[in-house]
Amino acid sequence: MLLLLADFLSNIDSGFRVLHYLTFRAILGVLTALSISLLVGPAMIEKLTRKKIGQSVRDDGPQSHFSKSGTPTMGGAMILFAVAISTLLCADLSNRYIWVVLLVTLAHGVIGFIDDYKKVLLGNSDGLSARAKYFWQSLVALGAALYLYNTAQVAAETQFIVPFFKNVTLDIGWGYVVLTYFVIVGSSNAVNLTDGLDGLAIMPTVMIAAALAIFAYLSGHVNFSQYLAIPHIPKAGELVVFCAALVGSGLGFLWFNTYPAMVFMGDVGALALGAALGIVAVLVRQEIVLVIMGGIFVMETISVIIQVASFKTRKKRVFLMAPIHHHYELKGWPEPRIIVRFWIISVILVLIGLATLKLR
Repeated sequence: MLLLLADFLSNIDSGFRVLHYLTFRAILGVLTALSISLLVGPAMIEKLTRKKIGQSVRDDGPQSHFSKSGTPTMGGAMILFAVAISTLLCADLSNRYIWVVLLVTLAHGVIGFIDDYKKVLLGNSDGLSARAKYFWQSLVALGAALYLYNTAQVAAETQFIVPFFKNVTLDIGWGYVVLTYFVIVGSSNAVNLTDGLDGLAIMPTVMIAAALAIFAYLSGHVNFSQYLAIPHIPKAGELVVFCAALVGSGLGFLWFNTYPAMVFMGDVGALALGAALGIVAVLVRQEIVLVIMGGIFVMETISVIIQVASFKTRKKRVFLMAPIHHHYELKGWPEPRIIVRFWIISVILVLIGLATLKLR
């Protein structure tokens, strides 16, 4: 929308052409999303509290979580609202990538909302069944994958990129659809599993979104992409605005979600944010880098897989409780210590991911 305004106002004063600059719109995107989150947050928390839309706590979980029972949840709706408004305001709406990332993100938000609604408002502890949740996630991911594959305009859009190696690309054909599907669904569920402590999931999400914004900017710039030997994806630079909106809304949410949390994001936020990171990584062809930078999410997911597999095959648990952040809680680590240490690990992993730009 700002681009349309810029076209009109630049006829009056050339200074308004600054709105055409991607970096300027990205900064506006961060600030807009952050402002919306901070403004909407208190009213949303008050409304959630009044309607008693609160978090339920597992009886077999850490005792420190019992005090969190009743804390407002579904705060992820605030994140999605801020991301959507900021992106629609600051991004180039003629860019198909913007609509793909928005629709994938919001669609997963709807799936998460239904799950939260059933759990919290209808009193169904199971929420949306695992089969139903997986079906709808799969439908959205496959739809996005097929659309992107069939509308690809250059070979680089569907090639598999191997980081740390210069000019190592693989033409995987329809394997692109399969890869895209697993990245979106896997990332969505991984962030959802990580969202168990105050601020644990949102800060790594913010850091990864910021790093992906750098990849998007460089991939969309023909000179930078050639210099760094990364695939040039025409018009991918516009994803910087979306990533910036994720950063701003995430920081705004963290204002209320930091320990002790005033609100939880719920599945409506966790499923959507994970899908957002996954689809952006796919579009800038950095799936492996996403796995590196999202190492915390990967670790949490693997811990659950190991725990379930071990219990089903040996009737024994490897961890005191899964996901792994609960294991450390039961070992006696204070919640803030776990959160900050996981954040530190995320910082290191994001820097390693960014290092792939030059270590080739």
